Amino acid sequence: MSGTFVAVVGSSGAGKDSVMNFARERLGHEISTVRRVVTRPADGGSEDHESLSEAEFLAAESRGDFALSWEAHGLHYGLPISLDRDLGEGRVVVANLSRAVIPDLLRRYPTALVVEVWAEPEVIARRLAGRGREDAGEIRRRMDRSVGVRLPASTVRIENSGALEVAGEQFVGLLRDLLRVGAY
Repeated sequence: MSGTFVAVVGSSGAGKDSVMNFARERLGHEISTVRRVVTRPADGGSEDHESLSEAEFLAAESRGDFALSWEAHGLHYGLPISLDRDLGEGRVVVANLSRAVIPDLLRRYPTALVVEVWAEPEVIARRLAGRGREDAGEIRRRMDRSVGVRLPASTVRIENSGALEVAGEQFVGLLRDLLRVGAY
């Protein structure tokens, strides 16, 4: 595969989807942004994703429909196998994934670049509260949970506690560099 896989990771509320959407709006079809498959109903308030029931997801997984799949927070997540076609065409492929799946990612895509979107804990807590999906206790527990996954030394960190434009432009700059060189 001659393209570059860019894995975007970070805590819920760090702004991964916002930073990715910012880049997609500026770069359009220059990059390929992977639409995840999730066993959560589409509600318009969360990320744009394909929604499957758990049974449908497990059937798709057993057919080999996913390049990567994982479980987190009681949900199943998958990245469609079609992303391999984009990588084969030399494209920069961007996907939001769980830090826990990074070892699987690097086994399948050894040249993948991991980008961590990070924000101050109080900013994350405010963003999570604004979503209205969890009460204060659930947010506290989420914030206290230890991730336990070590990111590769080559991980690029994008700080997103302030204006989205700052983090967004940093991510766009990174993607433009990857587009220029054609590979990471």
